[in-house]
Amino acid sequence: MRTAMGVPPLERSREWGRVPEELSARVPAEQRGPGLARDSVRLLVSRGTEVGHHAFVELPRLLRAGDLLVVNTSPTLAAAVDGRIGHARVVVHFSTRGDDGRWAVELRDPDGRGTTRARAGGPAGTEVRLPDDVVLVLEEPLSERGDRLWWARPSDADVVGLLDGHGRPIRYSYTERDQPLSVYQTVFALPSADGMGSAEMPSAARPFTSRMVAELVSRGVQFAPITLHTGVASAEAHEPPYPERFAVPEASARLINAAAAGDGRVIAVGTTAVRAVESAAGADGVVRAREGWTDLVVTPERGVRVVDGLLTGLHEPEASHLLMLEAIAGRSAIDHGYEEALAGRYLWHEFGDTHLILPQQAPHTERCSRNCW
Repeated sequence: MRTAMGVPPLERSREWGRVPEELSARVPAEQRGPGLARDSVRLLVSRGTEVGHHAFVELPRLLRAGDLLVVNTSPTLAAAVDGRIGHARVVVHFSTRGDDGRWAVELRDPDGRGTTRARAGGPAGTEVRLPDDVVLVLEEPLSERGDRLWWARPSDADVVGLLDGHGRPIRYSYTERDQPLSVYQTVFALPSADGMGSAEMPSAARPFTSRMVAELVSRGVQFAPITLHTGVASAEAHEPPYPERFAVPEASARLINAAAAGDGRVIAVGTTAVRAVESAAGADGVVRAREGWTDLVVTPERGVRVVDGLLTGLHEPEASHLLMLEAIAGRSAIDHGYEEALAGRYLWHEFGDTHLILPQQAPHTERCSRNCW
């Protein structure tokens, strides 16, 4: 696996400032009141600097026959496990399994409220005792940029079994209470042959329901499944994403190329889908079946070669994901959209509202304007 070492911090100030704490979505939409479902969230729609306000259930009317939604099938793991370093309690967030059997992990301190707070990693040689007599030994930081994530070697190779038996979904302090793992699975999640999945939910797809998928298909919208197993979210300001395992199957590559060659728009559902598709695209813009590790960081300077639009959640001003959004739509469009989201009291984070970014012009004109320099 390649590392992200040497990638500079992704710093860029945001004029729209910070997100008020009260705009954090604390529980899933379906728990906010009687008669609500996963799709009972709001949908901000950006076409350049033109912004519209919708309900997510209106999505089928905002798309058109021939459009292609690229969706991530990675299931969410119960990736948080309680452990001890000596007599001290810690929580281990299992992020990504390496090819050598080690795991990238983040150690957190329990905060007494059911969630955790940041903790410095290391030093090398630290032993973390886990349930079922499993011992996790920290070996080296994942990156030279910091010590938040460490490569660690478990004494038992069956970490997936450990997570199944003793893990719970990763939860942050802005949420109100623990949720069952089912709350963190999207309608597109499929079990993988090796039991692997995402440390944190590919949350852009969470509002989709089976009913909405059926309606989209009936209207001529197609779906191209890919897989990208997400690691632990970047918690530090301006921290770029780490390498992640992905797969773009041959059938999905054909669907994406056909949409790009025709009148359809290639719309990624989530930043994970963008990263996977763009990692499988050549300089000619053709997507080819590919699997392995990607350390691609999509920035305005790199641009996008395939994706015309994006359905995503709302990201914090420090998040490197915003550079990906700028690569698709431009800085002014993203800043204006976020100003509208703040003024409209949209909700942030994995249980929050959604943002659909569409091109202003015909897809071929828009694609060339971004990628034909």
